[in-house]
Amino acid sequence: MDSVALDNPYMQIKSIVKEFSGVRVLHKITLDIYEGEVLGVLGENGAGKSTLLKIISGIYRKTQGEILVKGVHVDIDSTQDAKDLGIAMIPQEFNLISSLNVFENIFLGNEKKKGLFLNKSKMRERTRELLDDLETSIDPDSLIESLSVAQKQMVEIAKALVNDSKILIMDEPTTVLTNHEVNILFKLVERLKERGVTILFISHKLKEIKRLCDRLVILRDGHLISIDEVEAIDEQDMAEKMVGRELNKIYPPKSTASDEVVLSIRDLKIKDILKNINFELKRGEVLGFAGLIGAGRTETAEAIMGLRRKDSGSIQVMGQDVVIQNAADAVKLNLAYLSEDRQGKGLVMNFDIPENITLISLKSYVKGLIQKKKEVEKSKEYVERFDIKAASLGTHLLNLSGGNQQKVYLSKWMDTEPEILILDEPTRGIDINTKKEIYHFIHSLTEKGISVIVISSELEEIIGLSSRVIVMRSGEIMGELTGEDINEQEIMYYASGLKQKTA
Repeated sequence: MDSVALDNPYMQIKSIVKEFSGVRVLHKITLDIYEGEVLGVLGENGAGKSTLLKIISGIYRKTQGEILVKGVHVDIDSTQDAKDLGIAMIPQEFNLISSLNVFENIFLGNEKKKGLFLNKSKMRERTRELLDDLETSIDPDSLIESLSVAQKQMVEIAKALVNDSKILIMDEPTTVLTNHEVNILFKLVERLKERGVTILFISHKLKEIKRLCDRLVILRDGHLISIDEVEAIDEQDMAEKMVGRELNKIYPPKSTASDEVVLSIRDLKIKDILKNINFELKRGEVLGFAGLIGAGRTETAEAIMGLRRKDSGSIQVMGQDVVIQNAADAVKLNLAYLSEDRQGKGLVMNFDIPENITLISLKSYVKGLIQKKKEVEKSKEYVERFDIKAASLGTHLLNLSGGNQQKVYLSKWMDTEPEILILDEPTRGIDINTKKEIYHFIHSLTEKGISVIVISSELEEIIGLSSRVIVMRSGEIMGELTGEDINEQEIMYYASGLKQKTA
């Protein structure tokens, strides 16, 4: 990255404090932000990154401190205040209305009019321009509910760009994107920087920070730890500043599976989506599913769990033929599935921690009435077991960091006592230390004989965890890898179609 002149800051953050119910989560953060720079913001989940940027974008109100823009004190008490100052945020979790189409979402609150009527043709035209900039073929008239997770991310980015913002906040924008889409986004960031736009970039992917950013801010436990020139710090230093100690090996030893087959999928088909899916899962195994976005990995998991109707094919669980027509059937068979879309499909954001943990297992807490004491005690066990950081058990999920939300989501499924656990993008938007915790937890499950399927777009994660890897492309299995063949090159050969399994 080209260097940025560090004089006359565009925005100044002075001694910002934020408290929730008397609990301080930001401690006197002071920071200068410059025009046309890409400023990386790093820290573990719960470090205060999103809280600070939500204050800048008007989602939260600061408890103490001041903000100056071009040397003038400003009050940012709402998202409209931020918008008026040219500040836009691409949130980590989507803020889209599923029943509206793409252009309606992009212009929501900024509708263009022609007299008394909406100028839909103008909005469609501008939407097409924004999507072309992102090199995506999404139709402006498509309903949001019909889009993939990656496509929704592109719509969120387009939505943030519509007002020609001066400060653009990107909160984990690449977690659901392919490498190709990430490269497109990075080229866009370079163009925005050339126009003088300032980018505040949150990412747990240290390679991205190193590649994209000019400077780097590191937060830990709500405190500002350091401000560094990216050229002067390596990835190991970044990670150690985030966690406050030296990091040991992130991945546990690979699991050794038994010969017992606990799940067998035969000739699974869904018209235009999946073709002849055949595989087995063994007891105590971590089976990785790799592939590019659109390969059919999530659809396979949803078909197994009864969340998507299959056209043909059979499923065996513990050697018995089973019929799974819905998620309740799957749960009765001791299957569990963490969706890649934890907020859309996994958690109720305005429920508290115990209410979320017992969403599926609630029957076991009912004796006439819900046994609240039992529910709370069990939730305390999960909070301790997963080190969930929250002000109290009564904290609503929307007030937790992404990593702590994921831990609650994992607790919810563990409360069903599964034998087979399917994890779809289990560490999306999660810091390196929380990833390590989850990886070691997965290993501990396999040692107890629980079998785990991991679907991930992060090849390093697939390689580090899996004792066997299935690679998918265009709705079919292209290859199966074991041992030394589990490497990035072999996975990409199959994922891109350069190799395929032989009959």
